[in-house]
Amino acid sequence: MPAKLTVTVAGFADGAPIPGEFAFCVPAAEGHVTLAPNRNPAIAWSGAPAGTAAFALVCHDPDVPSVGDDVNQEGRTVPADLPRVDFYHWVLVNIPADRTGIAAGEVSDGVTARGKPTGPTALGVRGYNDYTGWFAGDADMAGDYGGYDGPCPPWNDARLHHYVFTVYALDAQLTLPARFGGADALKAMAGHVLAQGSYTGTYTLNPALR
Repeated sequence: MPAKLTVTVAGFADGAPIPGEFAFCVPAAEGHVTLAPNRNPAIAWSGAPAGTAAFALVCHDPDVPSVGDDVNQEGRTVPADLPRVDFYHWVLVNIPADRTGIAAGEVSDGVTARGKPTGPTALGVRGYNDYTGWFAGDADMAGDYGGYDGPCPPWNDARLHHYVFTVYALDAQLTLPARFGGADALKAMAGHVLAQGSYTGTYTLNPALR
């Protein structure tokens, strides 16, 4: 069993709603949603054990509808009991072992059409998040979305969405393809996790839940 890392995310309490500042979309004055500031929140961690060679950071939403037929459709609701799947919002591996946090806005500060670069950065190696697949058929937005992009759950979803920020202390740097996502990173971590810790926020665009 991995040891426990202490993880904190600034701007909201563990288990509490995520402010719109850190979201991809917020409720609109007219219509349903509009684009939001999309800043990454500040995240910090401590308690890494001896032998930590690198960190990895994954933020995922486990509450995404497994079937999209009703998503954002007028006059319909996505049922709360519909089976759900993971959606990755932030995938970063090989974070230097002497790093203990990432500042607010350091990775994302605004919605960037057609995405942000993946690959090596001073903070580590960026994977792509799942907006890459979501926007794949949109001529104006299609591209690889690297780094952080915040919440934008369906505005007609009857389920509150949870966003789990998990930091892993690893005994080695990970070897991954040039292009990788959240599931790839988690698979590569298997057998290398010395410690981990999580911090969760919630978000909804459904007026009935807000």
